[in-house]
Amino acid sequence: MESADLRVFQMVAREGSVTKAAGRLGYVQSNITARIQQLESELQTVLFFRHNRGMSLTSNGKTLLTYADKIVGLLDEAVLALSTSAEPSGPLMIGSTQTAAAVRLPKLLAFYYEKHSNVQLSLRTGHSQYLIEKVLHYELDGAFIGCSCTHPDLQSITAFEEELVVAAGPNVASLTEALMKPILVFSTGCSYREILEQWLQSIGKTQPMMMEFGMLEAIIGGVSAGLGISLMPKAVTKKHEAEGLIRTFEIPQPYRYIKTEFITRKDAFVSSSLSAFLGMLPGTAEV
Repeated sequence: MESADLRVFQMVAREGSVTKAAGRLGYVQSNITARIQQLESELQTVLFFRHNRGMSLTSNGKTLLTYADKIVGLLDEAVLALSTSAEPSGPLMIGSTQTAAAVRLPKLLAFYYEKHSNVQLSLRTGHSQYLIEKVLHYELDGAFIGCSCTHPDLQSITAFEEELVVAAGPNVASLTEALMKPILVFSTGCSYREILEQWLQSIGKTQPMMMEFGMLEAIIGGVSAGLGISLMPKAVTKKHEAEGLIRTFEIPQPYRYIKTEFITRKDAFVSSSLSAFLGMLPGTAEV
């Protein structure tokens, strides 16, 4: 079993399609198919179910993917460990929730790049559970998530604390009136959505009308237009409220405050680039 075959298998598993995997890897489709067939022959097991929607992992395929993620991740780390220098350089892949990326990270990343211009920074956004999976699979060096981290393979430090508020249209007069409107949220896996659902359940509002959006800007736009309400950090709403576009309402404890944590794998190699980034995190509360 060669590492190149595991990388091909890993990409097909991620993309669910030979065509998409070939495009991502820059291979012809026949090469991808041959490598998967060779791997299945070598292991004497079926790794994928083939169907008209693409390919999905069998139970043995899921088991192999767990090991492939670890093996490929460790190989990439070995290359990084042998090529790294005391001066931060090379790629640094950071993940973040959309709200943290919009409000907290621009100044932090600009300050980091000013100090370490040889680092190739990249930022991927998504909800907390998505980011946790990406860090676990070695696809991100670290990520800012909006919830406590309890996974045994991950470690976390608190980056900053956010006060959450209900954001509503400018003409909404009270929190009671606001809660009569549809609720605009990210997809399942968003920490703010989970907190909102817990709070609503605690006050007896168990089946609110939910509208899912993929972008923070779309949620803010919908709120300001009077389409519905949303739960988000006060730091996100401050500018829009000052401009009279939205109005906010406080929510009670224990739902009012949430910590944004930065997570990394416990077994990950800490490059000089990541080490320098971690060294800047305690000051992000003032960023």
